[in-house]
Amino acid sequence: MTSTPGSKRTRKPPAERRAEILDAAARLALVHGLERVTTHQVAAELGVRPGLIGHYFATIDLLLCEAFARAVTRERAALLPASDEGLPPVRRLARFLARIGDADFADLGRLWLNARHLARYRPNLRAVVAEQEAIMRAELTGLIEDGVRTGDFSTDDPSAACVVLLVTIDGLDSHANADGDAVSVHPVLDTLTFRVAERELGLPPGSLRPELQVAPGH
Repeated sequence: MTSTPGSKRTRKPPAERRAEILDAAARLALVHGLERVTTHQVAAELGVRPGLIGHYFATIDLLLCEAFARAVTRERAALLPASDEGLPPVRRLARFLARIGDADFADLGRLWLNARHLARYRPNLRAVVAEQEAIMRAELTGLIEDGVRTGDFSTDDPSAACVVLLVTIDGLDSHANADGDAVSVHPVLDTLTFRVAERELGLPPGSLRPELQVAPGH
């Protein structure tokens, strides 16, 4: 009897498949929110059976924790790219602030808001959120410390300046789901993070304003 060769599905290496699953879950989390991500959605995104997702992630909780970490790690790399490291600290900070306030990163604000809410009820996610917050603080504090060393910034406590700036950003993110209410659309918010950073770091007003910088992402 002669067998007819059929189409064979290519089996990807485990590390590649695992990364592919995380990428898909991270994309879905950014767009729809963590609680809306299911194994069936991820499977549909990849065109595979849901059982394959369970093979790599025993629970949806584990998948969501790693997907959140992957999403914010990639977004952080886009906000503070390695390509900016040769620029003066003032320029680097201005680019960071311009990018994080851009519409391209609106989903990131929603994801953080979403994760912090869910972390109340999910200990594993709470630990991952805390870890990612610590990494963000360390990177931004390092940037501020660079500015203090070069004489661009003036602050006795770079860590405190970083916390004030991140709390301001988080406060703006709290309006991420607002639909045109009077607070979320007030023009004072357009330059709030810039003004706070200028005040905290002893910079002249306008030093970091978006109109003086390149477009976000460039």
